[in-house]
Amino acid sequence: MRPRDPQEPHRAASPLELFFDLVFVVAVSIAAVQLHHALTENHIADGIVSYLMVFFGIWWAWMNFTWFATSFDTDDWLYRVLTVVQMAGVLVLAAGIEPAFTDKDYTVVVVGYIVMRIAMVAQWVRASRSPEHRAAALTYAAGITTIQVLWLLWLLLPGGPVQYIGFFVLAVAEIAIPVVAERNGTTPWHPHHITERYGLFTLILLGESLLASSNAIIEALHDETALAPLISISVLTLVVTASMWWIYFWPPHHRAIASLGSSLRYGYMHYFIFAAAGAFSAGIEVEIDVLTHHSELGDIAASFTVTVPIAVFVLGVWFIAIKDNADRVVNTVVPVGALLVLLDPIIPIPITLTAAVMVLIVAVLVVRRPLGTEHEKLAA
Repeated sequence: MRPRDPQEPHRAASPLELFFDLVFVVAVSIAAVQLHHALTENHIADGIVSYLMVFFGIWWAWMNFTWFATSFDTDDWLYRVLTVVQMAGVLVLAAGIEPAFTDKDYTVVVVGYIVMRIAMVAQWVRASRSPEHRAAALTYAAGITTIQVLWLLWLLLPGGPVQYIGFFVLAVAEIAIPVVAERNGTTPWHPHHITERYGLFTLILLGESLLASSNAIIEALHDETALAPLISISVLTLVVTASMWWIYFWPPHHRAIASLGSSLRYGYMHYFIFAAAGAFSAGIEVEIDVLTHHSELGDIAASFTVTVPIAVFVLGVWFIAIKDNADRVVNTVVPVGALLVLLDPIIPIPITLTAAVMVLIVAVLVVRRPLGTEHEKLAA
């Protein structure tokens, strides 16, 4: 398994990678639905904690495969088979999301996660045959294998704080593996390819919000008493989702992973960006429930289920990709705008202020170009 050239021209996501992403649509959708149910039933703390725990498994498995693929994607039959095995693990994990939320039973989630990770170990063992990356690949394989055993033992812990502490410790151990392994020889990542993959997954998550917008229209057709508010929230959801897309794809992301440290920051911060994008769709569904009188949350609490994910998403993108590629105007408007989004709950019409602020941010981005963009075009 020879490493790919990190300077390979015209490198793009492969059909297998796109196929791989499809199964994550299932897992993300189920996680968002379960978060929506927990929030609308006023189980806020339990719902958020379960969502963040489940989403860690989704995000980390996806991210590990993505970074491995950018370095060692040989696309031979064995690589494809092992990738399909990881896809099977995602489907198993997705099947366990509901009991994880309702009964705090993470058994099926952990089993699916381990299936994905063991397939990843096999990939790293294959990659260890590359002499220049042997030490790093074997470190990855050994580290992942060890922690999967610990995940099985974690299932034996009693619920409550002990279980949460154990999860946090093992999650930190998981994300520490690349930090340790890459010290033994940095694997070759392709900046444009890896950031394209992150962009594609972001599109998947934003697609969940468009589904929520469509659901608002469907509800409006069945509830004439809330017709105007539901149509309004559908339109505003589309505006906000389009603004999130615009903000995410405004900066040149490939500049954000020039070094090992910056690539780790980029990858790890995407946990919050991805989780926030998924939670946004759940928040919209909560708002729909409030408007149709099917929620135990009040108006203010329901609005926070929308505004907090948006603010986290915008601040996350600003921190990893916009901040270092923008002038003072953009670096003022974007973070301040994200904080203003949190003021939405004080007004009576859901997400109206948020939509206005997001449009303002986009308008500023249209006027102000990323630093160095014209120079890159001329150089190309």
